Amino acid sequence: MDEQLREKRRMPAAFLRSLDLPEPSLSDNRSHERRIRETLASDLKLPVTEIFLPLQIARQLPGLIREHGYRVDLVFCRDRHGYIVSGVFPKGCSPGVFGLAVDLGSTSVVFYLVDLRARRVVETVSRHNPQASHGDDILDRIIFASRGNGLQLMQQETAGLFNEVMADLCGRAGIRQDDIYYCSVAGNTTMCHLLLGLDPWHICREPYLPVVNRFDLISPEEVGLEMNPLGRLYLFPNIGSYFGGDLISGIIASGLHRQEEISLLVDVGTNAEVILGNRDWLVACAGAAGPALEGGILSCGTRAQPGAIERVEIDPTTLDLSWQTIGEIPPVGLCGSGIIDLLAALFLAGLVDSTGKLVVERDPDRFRKIDDVWCYVVADESITGHGRPVYISQSDIKNLIRSKGAMYTILNVVVQSVGVQFSDIQNFYVAGAFGTYISPDKAITIGMLPDISIDRFKGLGNAAGEGAVNMLLDASKMDEANEICDRITYLEMNVRGDFMDQLTGALFLPHTDLSLFPSVAAKLKKLGRFSTP
Repeated sequence: MDEQLREKRRMPAAFLRSLDLPEPSLSDNRSHERRIRETLASDLKLPVTEIFLPLQIARQLPGLIREHGYRVDLVFCRDRHGYIVSGVFPKGCSPGVFGLAVDLGSTSVVFYLVDLRARRVVETVSRHNPQASHGDDILDRIIFASRGNGLQLMQQETAGLFNEVMADLCGRAGIRQDDIYYCSVAGNTTMCHLLLGLDPWHICREPYLPVVNRFDLISPEEVGLEMNPLGRLYLFPNIGSYFGGDLISGIIASGLHRQEEISLLVDVGTNAEVILGNRDWLVACAGAAGPALEGGILSCGTRAQPGAIERVEIDPTTLDLSWQTIGEIPPVGLCGSGIIDLLAALFLAGLVDSTGKLVVERDPDRFRKIDDVWCYVVADESITGHGRPVYISQSDIKNLIRSKGAMYTILNVVVQSVGVQFSDIQNFYVAGAFGTYISPDKAITIGMLPDISIDRFKGLGNAAGEGAVNMLLDASKMDEANEICDRITYLEMNVRGDFMDQLTGALFLPHTDLSLFPSVAAKLKKLGRFSTP
């Protein structure tokens, strides 16, 4: 894109302009519409054809302009091919100009209320996705959407959540919902389809076809959003069925697509989604690696919430156990970071061998059979928040090893596909709650992340949400998102033979080839233990 044009578009997605319009005369009898367009075009250095004036606004102009001496405030929203006038007020009497950025996750939805004039986030709130009542799994929701009025119901539930939260946020900030002129949404492909009421049926079926990859800007009324009706709804584009707009938003938040050095971004949710590259090239893939690492399919797994065990330590000599919960209240389960800590601690303490088998005889006081399966008890029922033990079972560990093995293999295949090595990666970004709370050292110990210098790992927090906020503050990010999509080469893991070949070696702690994990080998040597499958 021409740099001059790009500079013009480096404005918020919605913004205010105060105009002192030249008063009409016999020698200047331009219409109100033309007077506004030409004055604004000169001010913003834009072609007149890029300024759009809705009929609703045109109807307000005659009385308002004359009554206030041709001095007005106009609110503009970035549209696909220019800017639309979305509000007109007497000069100095305009209300606020706000945007709503949304990380539309399948489990949690995070909302950010952004003051676009002050260029800052003023309120943030997280809510449980109401679609979860129709299934925790994306596939379950797609099936529900295909039955009866299921799609319509989920669309209404999602829009209803947006409206409920907007009312709450506006009440806190002391503004009107009409003051929200822009909404940017970062979500996976299915979540975006369900928000818009688009049939997701073919997303999960060969040849895996979304209805839309790149969404045009949408009028809020089309989706049932109770914000300024002349505002706009923007959804980040997706690459395909399993690489959604939340990843594109995360790339923008990380800035890796503008860096000279090679970087890698991984986001672990239901799937592990990976992007590798720099300002010259980008390669991406997605694969099933997330559920066990999120704690979603384990006996005592839970999401990161009060009472979730988030940190675990086991003394490798005395076998003394210590843990920490979110909120420092009695434990109710293990979240992702706690699960990774626990498996790493069990392995280094010799309570789990390299094949993932529990070594029961090493600490018989901690092991017990539950439902006829050997388990390591982290917290017994006398101290938990629900009166049941919190533990990890033999089958849980097998699931964890499959997930961590798939994760490492996905990363390795992507890196090898472009002829680089993990040591060439200067920035290793880990997004989401997973990246915020996991200990890279523990993830390396179990062979989930590559054994590179710890200082190269950078937790991005909610990268999808941050990217959505960035778009509101700089509308040129819309063009940037499309450019990223054009540049990405997508690798399909399901058809790659090298993925299955490498996966076998990764199904051990940390790996069948210890030379790939020298720091883990050094720890084992120091402890007098050697991990041999």
